[in-house]
Amino acid sequence: MAFPTIAVLRPDFCVLELFANLRPTICYPALAASSSLKPDVVEGLDILIVRELTGGVYFGEPKEITDLGNGQKRAVDTQVYDTFEIERIAFDLARNRKNKVCSMEKRNVMKSGFLWNEVVTAVHDAEFKDVELSHMLADAGGMQLVRQPKQFDVIVTDNLFGDLLSDIAAMLTGSLGMLLSASLGAPDAKTGMRKAMYEPRCAAPPPISQARVPPTRSP
Repeated sequence: MAFPTIAVLRPDFCVLELFANLRPTICYPALAASSSLKPDVVEGLDILIVRELTGGVYFGEPKEITDLGNGQKRAVDTQVYDTFEIERIAFDLARNRKNKVCSMEKRNVMKSGFLWNEVVTAVHDAEFKDVELSHMLADAGGMQLVRQPKQFDVIVTDNLFGDLLSDIAAMLTGSLGMLLSASLGAPDAKTGMRKAMYEPRCAAPPPISQARVPPTRSP
């Protein structure tokens, strides 16, 4: 697929308003035999994982290690998402592919997963009813990526699960580290085109100070 607009090296994430990482998993014919799965399971595989990039547990606060005394410590990482961070995950990318999206989270045990499911469903019903939407728990999604990966086309998920699931998918095809990912931003006000930044799979996330920038709201 062709990613829209610009390709640059490492600009400031806030300047480009980048918020999602596009992680393609493609099984090229020459790599089919290198997969840990049977070639017929992965031949022709083409999945796009859309990973939310600036929220979630990697940037949530508080994030700390506290000394409790008596040789004990407590580590805290906070998983946090606002509605706007979930709303902007791009359904429109699916319209250029097979028109099918699977949203993955852990709504059964995480409040952020419950909100993720609720917001994705609302955006779909309001603007993207032509796109086929399914929901799957992220751990089940990891199993299904191994069991039957070609059932998926576009997967949308949060920062943590997107990190893990895209590496699982890439390892199945032998493509980990070989494909570029792209960071996706909001549509340009003049052209309507989304901003994209191509980067190596090993690129670092934006600093915490640049994450979770809320949208500008009209009074």
